[in-house]
Amino acid sequence: MKTNITTKFAGLTLKSPIIIGASGITGDTKHFKTFEENGAGAIVLKSIFEEEIIFEFNSFMKEAEEYGYDNEFLDYFDYKLKQDNITKYIDLIKAAKQEVDIPIIASVNCVSTHEWAYFTKKIEEAGADALELNIFILPSDLTKSCTDMEKTYFEIVEKVKAQINIPVVVKMSYYFSNLGKMIIDLSEKADGLVLFNRFYNPDIDIKEKKIVNAKIFSTPDEILTPLRWVGISYGRVKSSLAATTGIHDGNGLIKMILAGADAVEIVSTIYKNGPKVIKEMIKDLENYMADNGYETIEDMKGVASKQKAKNPAMYERAQFMRYFGDFDEDIV
Repeated sequence: MKTNITTKFAGLTLKSPIIIGASGITGDTKHFKTFEENGAGAIVLKSIFEEEIIFEFNSFMKEAEEYGYDNEFLDYFDYKLKQDNITKYIDLIKAAKQEVDIPIIASVNCVSTHEWAYFTKKIEEAGADALELNIFILPSDLTKSCTDMEKTYFEIVEKVKAQINIPVVVKMSYYFSNLGKMIIDLSEKADGLVLFNRFYNPDIDIKEKKIVNAKIFSTPDEILTPLRWVGISYGRVKSSLAATTGIHDGNGLIKMILAGADAVEIVSTIYKNGPKVIKEMIKDLENYMADNGYETIEDMKGVASKQKAKNPAMYERAQFMRYFGDFDEDIV
């Protein structure tokens, strides 16, 4: 049986549902051709980080206070700093567009409304096929309400959408008091949503009694959170849906499409297994489609979503005491 794994995400036509996510390996173009040859449908460039620009500017401001620079010079430095960062990013976009034929998605990691509207216009002019807004505001500021946090998301999306014509995708976290409502509301503003971002986490070295970095790469078990919310959101959102975190093999890809994803973003599995894993995942997907009579991605998408599941309550279940009962007698 002949299968067609072409899919549409945020207005883009992808030759496969596998998108290479923003990371160190997409910070230059040396692997892009290999990704394309192995079947990747699109590439998200390494994010340009608002935090890094703000940190650099604030560091200079401390020095400026010591040496007494005037406001005119500070304004110039602020402009020059931002200009240099965006110029480097524009060069990356142009190089990527020359290297491959698959869509190139720019990425901005932002924590405020700031001046990203100006930057995103430059990104569009450089040739990016879409823009991913990697928005995350850690809910650790006890002076801000959940409403304040959510408002920032919408303000960023609205300001950017007003400036550019290419699709705007929001890569979001699950740190919301009413996550389902936030997904639905954001889907009305953005062209696509990516569920969910994976962030740096601290750990504690109990021997040294100090904070250390937690594991950087995701594990296959982490697929469960985005799987649940893709399944719940399918058929209810107005935008495209992509999934990320914990998708390491063909089974993970198949599960996400059955839950309702148009595409997936992968990173950790490429670091662990190399670009060949893209081809392996596609082969598993094609075999599954052929075995189950699915000619296209659209045929299988959402088949196991909450909307179409025989037991949709499984997606809503929060407690699992009844399942622990089966293991009581097996405890050693």
